[in-house]
Amino acid sequence: MKRLDGKSALITGSARGIGRAFAEAYIREGAKVAIADIDIDRASHTASDLGPSAYAIRLDVTDQDSIDAAIVSVEEKTGGLDILVNGAALFDLAPITDITRESYERLFAINVSGTLFMMQAAAKTMIKRGKGGKIINMASQAGRRGEALVAVYCATKAAVISLTQSAGLNLIQHGINVNAIAPGVVDGEHWEHVDALFAKYENRPLGEKKRLVGEAVPFGRMGRPDDLTGMAVFLASSEADYIVAQTYNVDGGNWMS
Repeated sequence: MKRLDGKSALITGSARGIGRAFAEAYIREGAKVAIADIDIDRASHTASDLGPSAYAIRLDVTDQDSIDAAIVSVEEKTGGLDILVNGAALFDLAPITDITRESYERLFAINVSGTLFMMQAAAKTMIKRGKGGKIINMASQAGRRGEALVAVYCATKAAVISLTQSAGLNLIQHGINVNAIAPGVVDGEHWEHVDALFAKYENRPLGEKKRLVGEAVPFGRMGRPDDLTGMAVFLASSEADYIVAQTYNVDGGNWMS
């Protein structure tokens, strides 16, 4: 028997990158997965690639109506939600003197408010259904410490860790396990944007920051989305039933806590 046989999952921000890798892993383990993303065209393409156990939902985690509609879609499609992964996130960086309110508000709207109100909507439907569930939030090593140029993003991911603790303690009475994964530096197309921002503010040539952070990982390289899937499957499975309100570092040894 597969570890997620018969389970229904919704993964936010899963049209690409880490979220897509999680969707692939969940499907291999027997789950039916909603590819939930603000980019519905790319979500639809991803769902088509992954086969009949995947389906696309347009989701804007900053819009409560969109959140509610996504939950209803999952209920109608699969009969109920068993697993939520909060993967949708946005990155930005700047010195303290250059941070804009627009950037601050956008990052908190997606990374923090989006996580909170997705958890709330998932918890409501899981409680009503009465079968418990699993909620997995995507934190970051950036949430474990401050970084000189990454104040707002670090603050959002610290908030995700704190929300995971509070929600985990609150929802376990309903059989809902809330935990989180804190990746380190994970390679992907988003790193072009990240590297360009570091190049701008640290006066580096393009590509140098990415090379340096990869070399600094004790494991010897940057992470890949597939490096995170084992933890994502474990936390979604019955093997993690006694794990509550924890954030697990999956980062090649970058941070110890």
